[in-house]
Amino acid sequence: MKVGVPKQVRDNETRTPLIPSIVKKFVGLGCEVVVESEMGATAFHNDEAFKNAGAEIATDTDAMWSTCDAIITLQPPTVDEVGKMKEGAVLIGMLQPTEQTDLVKKMVSQKVTSFSMEFLPRTSRAQSMDVLSSQANLAGYKAVLLGADGCGKMFPMMITAAGTIAPAKVFVIGAGVAGLQAIATAKRLGATVEAFDVRAATKEQIMSLGARFVELPTAAQDDASTGGYAKEQSDEERKQQADLMAKHVVGADIVIATAAVFGKAPPMLIPADVASQMKGGSVLIDLAANIKYGRGNCESTKPGETITTDNGAKIIGYENLAGMLPSNASQVYANNMLSFCKLFIEEGELKLNMEDDLIQGTMITHEGSIVNDIVAGAVN
Repeated sequence: MKVGVPKQVRDNETRTPLIPSIVKKFVGLGCEVVVESEMGATAFHNDEAFKNAGAEIATDTDAMWSTCDAIITLQPPTVDEVGKMKEGAVLIGMLQPTEQTDLVKKMVSQKVTSFSMEFLPRTSRAQSMDVLSSQANLAGYKAVLLGADGCGKMFPMMITAAGTIAPAKVFVIGAGVAGLQAIATAKRLGATVEAFDVRAATKEQIMSLGARFVELPTAAQDDASTGGYAKEQSDEERKQQADLMAKHVVGADIVIATAAVFGKAPPMLIPADVASQMKGGSVLIDLAANIKYGRGNCESTKPGETITTDNGAKIIGYENLAGMLPSNASQVYANNMLSFCKLFIEEGELKLNMEDDLIQGTMITHEGSIVNDIVAGAVN
């Protein structure tokens, strides 16, 4: 089985799909690995390192796309790239199929079998393959560092001869993987942390990290019934929640917003009038920033930009915080890819078990058809 690993060409991506140590393990599975020249440069891996791991370095990109049995990517490839793939080839990555509908149509016409890792079921067996969690973990960490760098206050309390410096106040919205890592990182830096999530199960997790759970009298969700994701709220629930949350946002030195609903627009939890009341020197890092929707959890967020309010508060809307840590982000993504590919690579041969729930959950196209109902609805 010949596995190709292309350079990432979208959105100035710094992360790479595989790293040399994981290429070596693919070779150990009996695969022939072809790496596009300079694919690893943005994550500090040169061609020589991949060659030493057993990979062939491809300078003819078209030949790599047209001859490989499987392509492992991170960002969605272009329609032209997929158009070069041979019939029956496998494509694996974060393909954003509900947004990249032209790409899905091309995968269908090329009869490419595609797997989009965002659709991986959230089960214990899938944890080692969960790319959303591995990247969110790093994003949560980086968000705190951005907040610390941009804030006019230091995080820990200090008692000095010149007086006592109070610790910074951090408010985290959403206690998924990114939110919990943000809480843990902010606590390690000495901040006072409080956090909120609509899912009932997160209260204990938040408190176990030393943060105060913010009680809002809104309907708590049972995440066991939603596959671990928050479900979309009604407009009335969302408004009530935003109103009650406003004082915590305005009172914080750092706000880290991470609330997301899978496949939907991020919930708008911080109206522009609340953001405008944030004090000078405070920072809001909006991990939910999404260029498609033109905002994140905050109405004022500009995806991809940092803006400053009239009061002197900063609102950071960077979309790829994990990409600011390309070495580690590439490492954990590559590990995710290896774990997933082991489901269907046996002695260097492709052997798909169509009864496997992880294969079923992530498969988007197969044999010229869209096999995922959510994606089919988006395309049609």
